[in-house]
Amino acid sequence: MLNQLNNIGDDVYQTWSYEQRHEEIGKLVEGFKNGLPVQILCHLSTSVAGSTAEAADHLCAFLSRRERKAIVNREAGANKMLRELLEATLLPAKN
Repeated sequence: MLNQLNNIGDDVYQTWSYEQRHEEIGKLVEGFKNGLPVQILCHLSTSVAGSTAEAADHLCAFLSRRERKAIVNREAGANKMLRELLEATLLPAKN
């Protein structure tokens, strides 16, 4: 039951258009700039977009590569798991 609650929005997001998803992820980026933890930005963006790769595409539209790289370096520090999450979402190989 708890696992279902963790993903409760995923079913709703699947019904959204690309534009709705993009707008929502833009709001998450603004939230991040105002103090939302980066882990929440990454996880919610992935939920809204439907995949890490799709989330990365949206995030690349809102944050420059330089900004995204600085976020990864600043936030991850020596935490390998966090660095992997941030790099997958913020620094995909193709962008």
